[in-house]
Amino acid sequence: MDSTSPQRADAGADADADVVRPPVAGPVLREGEPAAGPWSEVTVESLLALLERSAVPSGRPRVVAISGRGGSGKSTLVARLARAAPHSAVVCTDDVAWHHSFFDWSDLLIDGVLRPARQGRAVHYRPPTWDQRGRTGAIEVPAATRWLFIEGTGAARRELDGLLDAIVWVQSDYDEAERGGIARDVEQGVNGDLEQATAFWHQWQGEEVAFMDDHRPWEHADIVVAGVGLPAAGEDSVLIAPVPEADLPQRL
Repeated sequence: MDSTSPQRADAGADADADVVRPPVAGPVLREGEPAAGPWSEVTVESLLALLERSAVPSGRPRVVAISGRGGSGKSTLVARLARAAPHSAVVCTDDVAWHHSFFDWSDLLIDGVLRPARQGRAVHYRPPTWDQRGRTGAIEVPAATRWLFIEGTGAARRELDGLLDAIVWVQSDYDEAERGGIARDVEQGVNGDLEQATAFWHQWQGEEVAFMDDHRPWEHADIVVAGVGLPAAGEDSVLIAPVPEADLPQRL
């Protein structure tokens, strides 16, 4: 995420108030999010096969949400999936939300991307703020797309129920995600210097925490993948938490 999302006056909530920091080695998670595991190492191709277990109608892409907290490793994971998945497209919710709102953008994603894509139509979508601020280009999903990955912190929000074929939750260590996310923003120059990037991160985090506590996307995930600050997999694999067949959401 970056500061092209609007500044929100109520974003200064104490995001650390309900963070659970274990006394022994283990991931730092917010209260209410259970630690996933035990972890199993699988190839990226095997992960795609798990996501492909349910049938989708011919003529439209399989829509997979890649969700997680800011700095969790979502972008890294979706890049690996997209490289391995034939005829894939990635839509980042940050592009939908650009200069619009941190989280109040579900209607834009649904009407501008998901509905036409699920009808098998090509997507060439310019959110309203792109025109207002002169941003070039468009969010593109070719008509022949077989895999459509929706990547972002709010990608598995409840408003998208019935529009997603699978959900992946990227679990991460809360503190490590913050450190890495701020360092990334400084390196990319998107939110100013270290002091400015840290201030923006905490403002974003205040809204993210409230959103996540409300939507609790990990409870609707089909597969949990180990992200930043959790055990690392090999170069060509990922770590996933086993999900008992009986407990899988109806999508898979």
